[in-house]
Amino acid sequence: MAVYSMTGYATAHSSGSTAPASSESGRDLQTGVGMEIRSVNSRFLDLTFKLPDDLRGTEPALRELLGARLKRGKVEVRAWIEGRSETVPRQPGALDLQKLVGLQDTVRAWLPAAAPLSVAEVLQLTARQQGNPGELNNTLVALAHTALEGLTEAREREGKRLAAMLQDRLSQLRKLAKDAQPLIPQLVAQQRQRFIDRWNEALGAGGTGALGNAVTSEMANDRALTEATAFAIRIDVAEELTRLDSHLTEIERLLKKGSEIGKRLDFLIQELHREANTMGSKSSSLELTRISVDMKVLIEQMREQVQNIE
Repeated sequence: MAVYSMTGYATAHSSGSTAPASSESGRDLQTGVGMEIRSVNSRFLDLTFKLPDDLRGTEPALRELLGARLKRGKVEVRAWIEGRSETVPRQPGALDLQKLVGLQDTVRAWLPAAAPLSVAEVLQLTARQQGNPGELNNTLVALAHTALEGLTEAREREGKRLAAMLQDRLSQLRKLAKDAQPLIPQLVAQQRQRFIDRWNEALGAGGTGALGNAVTSEMANDRALTEATAFAIRIDVAEELTRLDSHLTEIERLLKKGSEIGKRLDFLIQELHREANTMGSKSSSLELTRISVDMKVLIEQMREQVQNIE
């Protein structure tokens, strides 16, 4: 399966059809609709809808449709009716005005204290009569399938790019781990010998143990060897390199598997950083420190990109 990014954009438009608004308006009503879907990364699925009043009835169906296909991401859905301007209202026709006057007279006959309709209210009420709401809703839901397919393709293309970048960083990390591997026995042997030399120097200068008793050469060598071995174990990073290799293998497996892998990748990136950081703290040479720093730079680059994977 493919790797999907949470970042994507898609838009879709219906061809629409026109019908005369009235003999007085001189304008046609557009029944076509347009839609765009934007998505960015998020820990969970967060859906936001910006729909005109005539299309608000489609929100439950759109929410169900997107929830079935998308698992993570902050997704914004915006729809509009083609040809309708939100800033310039449609000129109401005579028939529309006659209907409103009749309704107003009926209401005020029963409720004399009711306020008369304002110009803004008249324009708002007549604007809602554009098109067939039921037909527009059906068109928008059908259009959402097209837009969602486009969004999925965009997220797949971005996911492919992210996967290629992660594979490149994995290769570089493996190379750094390979460079560090032969340094381990050399560093352990050097530190052990350095510790023994310093121990012998200290014994030669003092000649006695902590309690003032004479210390034989054999006892001193045994103690020096024990302390040197314990110190060598503390600076040995072979275990960290083994775990790091295991994490790299698991990340490669997940990238080949695809689908919903973002959260697992995020956890593995944290583990990679932990191992590289431990290597740096144990390091007793400039070369191993440099390798640890280079690893952490690559891992941080991977962390930034993994945040965008679904």
